[in-house]
Amino acid sequence: MKPFWLIIIWLFTVSTANCQTLHELLKQAESNYPLLKAKAFEVLAGQSNVSFAKNTAMPSLDAAYQVNYATYNNITGMASPQFFVPISGPPSPDNVYGGTFGSVASLLLHWEPFTFGQRSARIDIANANLHYNEADAKQEIFKHQIDVIRTYLDIVISHELLKVYTKNLERSKENVRVVRTLTISGLRPGVDTALFSAEVSRAKIELLNHRKFLETQKTRLSELLANETMTYISDSSYFHTLPLFPSDTATSIHPLINLSKSKLEINQYQRKFVQRSLYPTLAAWGTTYARGSGIQYDGSINSKEGLSFSRFNYGVGLQLSVPLLHFVDVRHQLHQQNALISAQQERLNQVKLELSRQQAVAHLMLRNSLEIAKESPVFYQSAEFAFRALLTRYNSGLANYADLIQAQYSLVKAETDLKKSYLECWKALLYEAAVQGDLTVFLNQVK
Repeated sequence: MKPFWLIIIWLFTVSTANCQTLHELLKQAESNYPLLKAKAFEVLAGQSNVSFAKNTAMPSLDAAYQVNYATYNNITGMASPQFFVPISGPPSPDNVYGGTFGSVASLLLHWEPFTFGQRSARIDIANANLHYNEADAKQEIFKHQIDVIRTYLDIVISHELLKVYTKNLERSKENVRVVRTLTISGLRPGVDTALFSAEVSRAKIELLNHRKFLETQKTRLSELLANETMTYISDSSYFHTLPLFPSDTATSIHPLINLSKSKLEINQYQRKFVQRSLYPTLAAWGTTYARGSGIQYDGSINSKEGLSFSRFNYGVGLQLSVPLLHFVDVRHQLHQQNALISAQQERLNQVKLELSRQQAVAHLMLRNSLEIAKESPVFYQSAEFAFRALLTRYNSGLANYADLIQAQYSLVKAETDLKKSYLECWKALLYEAAVQGDLTVFLNQVK
């Protein structure tokens, strides 16, 4: 017998080790669920956008080479304006339709060392968008974790109710066995056997319905974990202990409030950028270029000479630009941004108002759930005692079928209500954590 028990213990240990606790399920959901992974990539995109906004302080340097074949009327040679400083020359003496080669190469440096606050405003907008992406990701993770825990609790109660209805089925089968004996001995009418057999069928149907609900919740949990082969530990400790009432002091700001504040921050920085668009900009440029042309200074043509460089030049300069009439557009843009800021501020106020109301409801739900859970064991004990007493009276011929079945119904309902009352306390605590925006309110009381 000793090797047999060692094998049983080993199998139990291995199966338990392969199962995951609630904390592990939450980590798995955060790392696997596609929507949460998408939010993480959006945060990475926001970080890259901040780096790009900061990188605009670096100068740009463009190298280019061009070769062309064109007529030389009016302008001696031809150069496209992009990357090159245009070169003009005297007009040709006649209208000539023959073409010749020309070439040009250039390095063009462009730098805006001073933007009078416009660059910093763009960086602020990029940072605000990053904060919004981070807040959005945290809110989505928080909401998903709440869904995972709620589904897990539904699975836990389903396992417990399966035990209740399994016991009820066994109880009904035992009643059939006993009543058959009593019918044969003439102590009970034959109709009682048929009635108790019907109760066995009813008990089987109730058990099958709860199994279906359990499988549905398991499928839902697999979806939330993005794992079809997930395993979990059905913790029965939720039905032996009640949670404690948490403190009213929240340890963190609710993710919804952070999300609304970050959206408000974006609007505020966009208004700041619009205001600074009225400021001047200072740009510095420098260029060095080489030029070749198949047209000589005296007007003679040697087309092949245009493929090599014959003149080399350079240039540097500063450019200060002031948007003199841009204030007309900015005025309307500022009105728009002020309206958007006011709208977002009211949305933030609405979120705070709803959370305040939900916190009051959560306090009431948890308090009432705890009071109900404390009374449920008394109800169950009374129902169990009444059933056992009526079963004894029925077997002795002192009670009828209707009284016994009613007592059995009351016992099943009392046991079901007992299990549900304990779990409702934990769900109320989860709701408390959800409205406070702090999941540790729930997890700190989970073993």
